[in-house]
Amino acid sequence: MLDYQDYILPNILETSVLQEAIDFFTTRQMIDLPLTEPFSDAGVYALYYFGNFENYCPIANINKKTKSLKEYFPIYVGKAVPKGSRTARTKTLFKQTLFKRIKEHTKSIQSASNLDLKDFKCRFAILRGNEVDLINPLESALIRQYAPLWNSCVSGFGIHHPGSGRYGQKKSEWDTLHMGRYFADKLTGKKLNLNEIKDKITQYTKNL
Repeated sequence: MLDYQDYILPNILETSVLQEAIDFFTTRQMIDLPLTEPFSDAGVYALYYFGNFENYCPIANINKKTKSLKEYFPIYVGKAVPKGSRTARTKTLFKQTLFKRIKEHTKSIQSASNLDLKDFKCRFAILRGNEVDLINPLESALIRQYAPLWNSCVSGFGIHHPGSGRYGQKKSEWDTLHMGRYFADKLTGKKLNLNEIKDKITQYTKNL
C-alpha cells in the first residue's frame, strides 16, 4: 500500500526563507501617504491605520501605542506582481507595479467621505530576481498572521472599476462603509446592511 506520508513536503518555508521575508517586512519603517517618489519594482505592501474612525479605533490604538516595528497591525495587506508573472514569462519587467498599486489605494482612501489619508501609513518589501517567487507566499503568510480587517472582515477595498455594462453589481462592504469612490456610486445592485457590517467589525476587534 502506498504511504502518502512519504509525499508530504516538510514545512521548510515557514521556518526558513519565508520567515526571513516576514521578519524583513515587519521591521521596515512606516511611510506616509501619498508616496512621492516613483520606483519601478514589484513586491508586498501593507496599510496601517492611526485615525479616529469609530469602528477602527481598536486597530488605531494598537498602532499608536506600539513601540516595536513588529507590533504594528495592518488594516490591509496586498501584493503587486511583475507583468507576465502569472504565465511565467518574465521576472525582470517590473515597471511601477508596486508604486502604482499603492497609489491606487491612496486614491480610494482619499475618495472615501469618512476617511482621511493623513491617518494612514504604509510599508512594503521590494522583491527582485528569484525573490519575486516569494511575493505570493509572503502576502499569504502576512494575511494569515494578522487577518487584516480589509482582507478578512470587510471586503471590497482592493476591487477595481467593474467596467461599463457591469453596474448592476451591488456595492462592496467597503464601499457601503466608506462611500465616495466614483465607480461604486454607479452600482445599482442590492444594498448591503450598514449596521450588519459595523457589527462584524465590532466582533472582529474584540479578538484583537
